[in-house]
Formats: sequence, C-alpha cells, structure tokens
Amino acid sequence: MQITKNLGHLEAQKIIATIQTELEARDKSAVIAVSDSHGELLAFLRVAGAPLPSILIAQNKAFTAARERRPSREIGQASRHPQDGFDMRNFGDSRYIGWGGGLPIFIDGVCVGAVGVSGLPELEDIELAELGIQALL
Repeated sequence: MQITKNLGHLEAQKIIATIQTELEARDKSAVIAVSDSHGELLAFLRVAGAPLPSILIAQNKAFTAARERRPSREIGQASRHPQDGFDMRNFGDSRYIGWGGGLPIFIDGVCVGAVGVSGLPELEDIELAELGIQALL
C-alpha cells in the first residue's frame, strides 16, 4: 500500500487568501488555482477583471507543476531547448503547459500539491505563486 500526502482544502484556502490579499494591495487581477499532489483542483479563485483564458491556464499550471514536481516554466524552457527540446504533446495530456506561474509545493521533501497563477506577466505570476507557498510553509 502506498500512502501519499496531499494539501487539504484549508491549506489551499490559505494560499488563495494570501495571493488574493496581495493582488488587492497591488490593485491587480489574476486567477489562482491550487491542486493536490496529483494535479487535481482543490481550490480556485478568479479575481474580478482577470482574463477569461487565465481560468484554464492557472489550473493547467498547477496541474503541470504537481505532476512533474517542477515549476511549469522549467518544463516550458526544456521543451523549447534548441537541441533537446520536445513537443509538449508527448506528455499525453493536453493540460501540460510551459508558461511560468505553476509551482510545486514540497513539505518535508514530498510534493503535496501545487499552485498556479495566471493573468499577469509571467514573472509576476511566479512571484505571487511563491508568496502563496511561503504563507503555507
């Protein structure tokens, strides 16, 4: 039998609340998705005014980060490498995405979930995702 650790809804809500508070302080909008260690959605928030395509993108960023145990941006950069790059479709699931803003969450060396932020420039999405994780840790 294999036992896995996952975020629960309380931890997911704490991440969302932290990022939401920061978005409000910056007077910005984005979409926030938190997944379990399998990449499946636990919590979600689309702040008013966030771009509609970001709804799916944030979820896919969290999915990718959780499944691969790596930031979504790293997956994208690896796929675009001039010699060693690969087609993202090789993962076999259309939810894989290579844009930054999806970060895995590790506790005691174990991936317990991931957060995805979308709707702002890539580096700001990453910064906000990091902020949410730090609030949890």
